[in-house]
Amino acid sequence: MSTGIDESAGGSPLLRAGAEAVARGELLEGLRIFERAVEVEHGDLRLCALVDVAVMTDRLGDHAGAAARFREALTQMRKDAPRMYPGALIGLSQALQNLGDLDGAQAALEQAREVLGYEGAPGDLRLACLVSATAIALHRQQWWRALELAGESLDAARRFGPEQAGHPLMNLAAAHFETGRWELAQDFAGQALAAFEAVADPGGVAETQQNLALMHTRTGAFDEAEPLLAASQEYFEAAGMAHRAGIGLKVMGFIAERRGRTGVADEQYRAALHRFEESQAVVDAADVRLRLATNAFAAGRYEDGESELAAARGTYAARGLGLHCAQLDYWHAGLLEPLVAHVPGLLARAVDLAVPAALALDAIRYELPDGTQRDSWNRRIVNPALRLAFRYAYLAGDARLVADLIENQCAGTILDIDRLAVDPPAPLDLFEPFDPPSDSAAAVQDALQLGTALAAVAAGAGLPVTPPPRIAVRPDGHIALSAWLDAAEQRYGRRVRTDRVIPA
Repeated sequence: MSTGIDESAGGSPLLRAGAEAVARGELLEGLRIFERAVEVEHGDLRLCALVDVAVMTDRLGDHAGAAARFREALTQMRKDAPRMYPGALIGLSQALQNLGDLDGAQAALEQAREVLGYEGAPGDLRLACLVSATAIALHRQQWWRALELAGESLDAARRFGPEQAGHPLMNLAAAHFETGRWELAQDFAGQALAAFEAVADPGGVAETQQNLALMHTRTGAFDEAEPLLAASQEYFEAAGMAHRAGIGLKVMGFIAERRGRTGVADEQYRAALHRFEESQAVVDAADVRLRLATNAFAAGRYEDGESELAAARGTYAARGLGLHCAQLDYWHAGLLEPLVAHVPGLLARAVDLAVPAALALDAIRYELPDGTQRDSWNRRIVNPALRLAFRYAYLAGDARLVADLIENQCAGTILDIDRLAVDPPAPLDLFEPFDPPSDSAAAVQDALQLGTALAAVAAGAGLPVTPPPRIAVRPDGHIALSAWLDAAEQRYGRRVRTDRVIPA
């Protein structure tokens, strides 16, 4: 979501020309014009040009260069600049997200929110804050938080910037998709696409096409994914957007892999990795390394696979992405399954990977807002992980571990009475509109109305539940899975059990 471009274009022919180039999808030409404006303009116009250069640099995939440009601009502008200063902070947050520096991104965003805390602050920038906050929650896989923020963003778009409605709609799509509401997610994504098309935003259209293609790919609908993927890839390649083009190549590689074309898949994964490394998009690079590892294991290149997995896990761990680490450990344990019967010592390692990962993944469902999402997470994620943990415990002949896993599964779910008894929390931002929606955005009202209606349905309250307690097992009263629970919490930085202890 752009936070620069065009704000002061009316005072500068160069800035106006750059904004027009960007609107046509000519990002490299826009960057060239904005860089020229930095050289010839003065005062606020020069600073505006510098921010626009940073925005373009980020969109073109040089995220480190963009962060440096944003910081350069921030050091030169007044902190009381009502639009430019918070806008640059939001832009810096977006660049840092792309670099995988989520803590830095959050800090920049909090600073922007503090600056925008006064009455009558620009509503479009508050909207941008909400959209960026949602993106951080999605990166951290905090699904309930992302759903909450995306809903607030959609409401803010309705009031302050209907022309920006595609961004919160797409965030809602992403959050619902990841929590198992696939049809609802595709509805939101379709509304996002309609919103971007209505305001002639080619970049937004291409990003939404790519996101829809990714959804179709992950549900196995490759024939539906490919036309969307081809259209978006053509735009990103022509515009020089290395990071987004890398995402497209990764999805193409996945489709090729699933169709048995492993050589083509490996080639496209390598091309995607090159784009991500070129952009310093380290989390995306780690994601594609997981696919390269899978192909390496399938081809018998186990050392290559282990190397790719170790690199990916190091990236996730360094950025505090505990759930990513748990998912990778589960996947790693699954890749070892054909080998455990033949390689001495490997079964113990597989158990050590599978059990804590399964416990951490199981704990996530207690954070989800309703029973439908919890059931979907359980079926798609938790059950396969726990089956693998049970299988390895059985193969290892660890009767106590098998028994403790059974007790863990029989513990059931406990309603969170405290949360039922209190009023729901206030929204993140309680602010009144200060400007009416722009007339130019009238064409997106259908998307906004349907999107808001879908959000209202999706937000239907479910019964809140607590994380499960620890289980004391008779006859000796030991805590089931105690060491494994401690390992999971330490490895993944997430609480997986409450301190409460109940008898089995």
